[in-house]
Amino acid sequence: MMKSKGPWAVCLLLVLPAELAAQGMSADVNETARLLAELIRVDTSNPPGNEAKLAELLVGKFEPLGFEIDVIPTPEEGKAHFIARLRGDGSRKPVLLAAHADVVGVEREKWTFDPFAGTIEGGFVFGRGALDFKGGLAVFARAVMMLAENEVALTRDVVFLAEADEEGGRYNTMWLAQNHWEKIDCEFALNEGGWIIKRPDGTVRYVSISTADKSAVSLVLTARGTSTHSSLPRPDNAIFILSKALAKLADYDTEPTLIPITRQFFTALAKTSEPPMSTYFQNLIEGKDPDRVREADREISRNVLLHAVMRNTIAPVLLNAGFRGNVIPGSAEATINFRTIPGTETEELIREVEAVIADPTIDVAPAGFPGMDPEQLKAMMKRFEGMEPSSQETDLYRALASQAKKSFPEAEVTPWLFQAGTDAFAWRMRGVPVYGIYPYPIDDEDLSRMHGNDERVSVESLGQGTELIYRTLLEVAAK
Repeated sequence: MMKSKGPWAVCLLLVLPAELAAQGMSADVNETARLLAELIRVDTSNPPGNEAKLAELLVGKFEPLGFEIDVIPTPEEGKAHFIARLRGDGSRKPVLLAAHADVVGVEREKWTFDPFAGTIEGGFVFGRGALDFKGGLAVFARAVMMLAENEVALTRDVVFLAEADEEGGRYNTMWLAQNHWEKIDCEFALNEGGWIIKRPDGTVRYVSISTADKSAVSLVLTARGTSTHSSLPRPDNAIFILSKALAKLADYDTEPTLIPITRQFFTALAKTSEPPMSTYFQNLIEGKDPDRVREADREISRNVLLHAVMRNTIAPVLLNAGFRGNVIPGSAEATINFRTIPGTETEELIREVEAVIADPTIDVAPAGFPGMDPEQLKAMMKRFEGMEPSSQETDLYRALASQAKKSFPEAEVTPWLFQAGTDAFAWRMRGVPVYGIYPYPIDDEDLSRMHGNDERVSVESLGQGTELIYRTLLEVAAK
């Protein structure tokens, strides 16, 4: 049962316009956008992360509302996880909302705005993490805080988690689950993942809720040659050998591989598309005529997001060769990051790469992972390979799908295979369903800025997303 707000809420509304003006914001900026701007101003670029600073900010937001707070430090100084728990009557297991506090670094000189200023301009919040995933953190946090502000009676605990090391590091949710599982145990969880995608006219085309993630597999290609003076080049030049292999990979694309949830997704797109795209989607789903599948693949793949979700993707990310301008190095390495469809075996992927480069002198092997020996890494990769998607028959999935349809009645709501990886593995490996969503409508332009320059999310979308998540929580947790 939801109670009305007290007199203090009226006072807040009365002082809010002046407070906004002092920060250079207009009065129509919503609470979630204001919170996001504050979060962006705490630079949590990883490395090093410094997520403990963000945890300090969040303590001040949640503690006055009656949440039970845990700030869990990791063995690395300045790195911590933040947990806020709003108690229910305990008749049902908790629901958890998880969002990572760290962000990737920036190329400052390529930004129009200071990436850590939390600038609000033209109806958008700009800054590193605005989309991925401090925007989601702000939406989840505000939705949970609204339960306390409105004194909603709960049947289950609602737990909010701001995580460390999602963008890379050893003290992520896997570490948290191994050491503090009782703090984050739940019936089901929300995380980042699916998308609310807008058409050019601003209407929402589809809402995708991720029930599984692609895995991240990094392979290191190593070419070897003779190290010698640069004035005496030899045929076995490691850099040239590696370059030829990379050129072959650049011209190669893996075959489309649809699993049940991606078939559901493309079926939804076929319903929302006009010919010829609706036909391309249908031909891809049916998969009967190889020529039609190739044509459909070519046309659908013009959209990089759709290209990524239906196949194992290949991306060179690191190069390492040489140490002086007058020495030909004896080896050259390239790290290739693959995002793989569930069920893809690493050994199978290695054989595919070896067949493409067709050079037995180049070694292809999995990259290492911080804090893991080769056997531990192999065991973890096996667990990733066998991970089943989260069920669509839970109260949380049904509530999120139902509320998404109410928020955007013109949109198709569909499960989704997230094209990247998240930290949901810590729960899924323990049998806890996790559902992912970037909880704000975005367009292709917004999406292209993720991990890029002038990252942004619209103020209006943040408000819409907060309302969506709040209503979802009422459905799954309120009495």
